[in-house]
Amino acid sequence: MGAACLVGHPRIFSCFVCPSFLSFLGAKIINAFLFHFSGQFAIVRKCRERATGIEYAAKFIKKRRLSSSRRGVSREEIEREVDILKEIQHPNIITLHDVFENRTDVILILELVSGGELFDFLAQKESLSEEEATMFLKQILDGVHYLHHKSIAHFDLKPENIMLLDQSSPNPRIKLIDFGIAHKIQAGNEFKNIFGTPEFVAPEIVNYEPLGLEADMWSIGVITYILLSGASPFLGETKQETLTNISGVNYDFDEEYFSNTSELAKDFIRRLLVKDPKKRMTIDESLEHSWIKAIRRRNVRHEDSGKRPERRRLKTTRLKEYTIKSHSSMPPNNTYVNFERFSHVLEELGAAEDALRELQKSQNTSREDLCALHSIYEEKESWYREQQEGVTQQLMGLRQELQRGEGQRCQVQEDIRSAMLVVNGLKRRMGRLENKYEALAAQVSAEMSFVEELLKTMERPEDEGVRGVC
Repeated sequence: MGAACLVGHPRIFSCFVCPSFLSFLGAKIINAFLFHFSGQFAIVRKCRERATGIEYAAKFIKKRRLSSSRRGVSREEIEREVDILKEIQHPNIITLHDVFENRTDVILILELVSGGELFDFLAQKESLSEEEATMFLKQILDGVHYLHHKSIAHFDLKPENIMLLDQSSPNPRIKLIDFGIAHKIQAGNEFKNIFGTPEFVAPEIVNYEPLGLEADMWSIGVITYILLSGASPFLGETKQETLTNISGVNYDFDEEYFSNTSELAKDFIRRLLVKDPKKRMTIDESLEHSWIKAIRRRNVRHEDSGKRPERRRLKTTRLKEYTIKSHSSMPPNNTYVNFERFSHVLEELGAAEDALRELQKSQNTSREDLCALHSIYEEKESWYREQQEGVTQQLMGLRQELQRGEGQRCQVQEDIRSAMLVVNGLKRRMGRLENKYEALAAQVSAEMSFVEELLKTMERPEDEGVRGVC
């Protein structure tokens, strides 16, 4: 498979308690939500390396058998995910251990991240301080900073893909997961796509415009907003309403949710939720933002003075409500949490889910996607119409200039023809004068010869007379 070799030894890893090819303690079906018509499908199971006893997460990616099929993942997409994961080595990003392949699946052996989602962990607390929030946010920024300096855009940053390695640790470590739609951004290559989770995608994705690393920064702004308030800035009653809110950057800081939030934190969010990607805060700028730096300085200052820092407490009630709602409204798109929690239920519902998926796409998702695409089409059509009118006016101006130039050219040609006639007349006249001059010159020459002869004849008698006299 090119740079990403997908062939491995099938006996290196064993999985838990199952009579089939591999067995697992827990399993979770991933249906990565993409709002175009082809989706990614994977199953993640816990496994153990026989030689070392170390546990890993085995992500089974169903291969697409036919290029025309919509089931499974194309080889190109699998290679892209593997290539990106092989390039990444960072404490805040999941690590790829090995890759295997069988007849139907590609199996990625990944670092086991079993601490659960960050938001679930924080929602268990009675309250949350901005300092605690920024401790975790700083880890997210560090992970994204590493990716962006390698020109890798994640394109699916959201709470479900922000996990804890081990929540029992005093200082839990963040892990960014799920690189199924991540891309390497190549300079000079324009990249467009419509993918991701609607609640977290940037306006340039909604409007089908060129994409870059800036799309991740928008997602970080949405995540920070939810982290500090428990409310989602753009989420509407329908997917179309959500996309419309995103395209219009339609959000505010409701006092009900942000009464205990600092102005610096709001400024951090404002500078990320900017429609123009070029004006949006970059990952380097976000790490240098006063909110992040001020909290770090304040903590260091209080530690040096031996005082306990005064913390702005944020109630987590709404964050709990948000996590419960998000988990109940649709299957979470994470592959490494609660391996045992839903395994038996999902196995029983798997067949029914496969049968209903096509109907759900045709009846609900397709209708909403078509509405979204229709909205985008109308906006683009309006833009093209304006551009066409401008180009038409420019063409009319150029046509008039061309006509004036053509008239001037014809006038110049006419002047040239007139001048040539005058020149030819002068040439003929000069020829006649030259001929006349030559005739006169010949006549003068003949007369001069005659005069000279006459003078000579007149001079001879005188000479003879003189000689006679002597």
